[in-house]
Amino acid sequence: MAKKGKNYIEAAKAVDANQTYAPEAALELVKKVSFAKFDETVEVAYRLALDPKKADQQLRGAVVLPNGTGKTQRVIVFAQGEQAKQAEAAGADVVGADDLVDKISDGWLDFDVAVATPPMMAKVGRLGRVLGPKGLMPNPKTGTVTMDVTKAVNDIKAGQVAYRVDKAGIIHAPIGKVSFDTAKLLENFEMLNTTLTKARPASVKGVYIKSLTVTSTFGPGVAVDAAKF
Repeated sequence: MAKKGKNYIEAAKAVDANQTYAPEAALELVKKVSFAKFDETVEVAYRLALDPKKADQQLRGAVVLPNGTGKTQRVIVFAQGEQAKQAEAAGADVVGADDLVDKISDGWLDFDVAVATPPMMAKVGRLGRVLGPKGLMPNPKTGTVTMDVTKAVNDIKAGQVAYRVDKAGIIHAPIGKVSFDTAKLLENFEMLNTTLTKARPASVKGVYIKSLTVTSTFGPGVAVDAAKF
C-alpha cells in the first residue's frame, strides 16, 4: 500500500470516515480539503449491485453533464463524404478515414474520444487491440458510433462523460473541477445519478447503490448518502 503524504493525512482529518454525507455537503467538503496546486478533477465512484459477468448487467453509456467537466476533449472522427464535412464543421479536432486508421496504427494516440460512422467500423475494428485497452474504441452505447456526427461531436465538446462498470461492479466518472461552484458540481452529480438510476438492469434486485464516494484527484474520499439526492 502506498504511503500517504502529510497533506493527505491532514486533509483526511476533516472527513468523518464513519459518516455518509448529503451530496451537497460532500461536495463542499471535497472542495475544502483539496490541497493540490492545480485544479483537481472531482470524481465519483459508484459501487453497484451488478455482476459484470452477466450480459445484461454490463452497464455502459454516456451522459452530457449540464455544466461540462472543465476539460476540453480532443475528438477524432472516422468518416467520409458528407459526414466528414459535418464533423469538421462541428469542431472535430481530426477527421479522416483510411489515413486516420493508418496514423493510429503507427502509434498516434493524441486524442481523448473517437467517433465513427457505422460504415467506417469495419476499418476501425482493426484498431481494436490498440483502442480497446485504452477505452477509446467507438461504441454505439456511448453514442460514438453514429451517422449523426454533428450531435456526437457537440455532445462530447459540451461535456459528455462515458461510463462503464468495471470487473468489481464499480463505475468511476468525473463531474467537474474543484474550482466549480458547489451548485454546478451538484447539478452534474444529480444528472449522472439520475442516468445511472434509470439504467438499472431489471434483473438487479434489492439495494442497487451499495456505496457512493466523491473525491478530488489527490484528496480523501467522502462517503455520500445516495438516498439524499
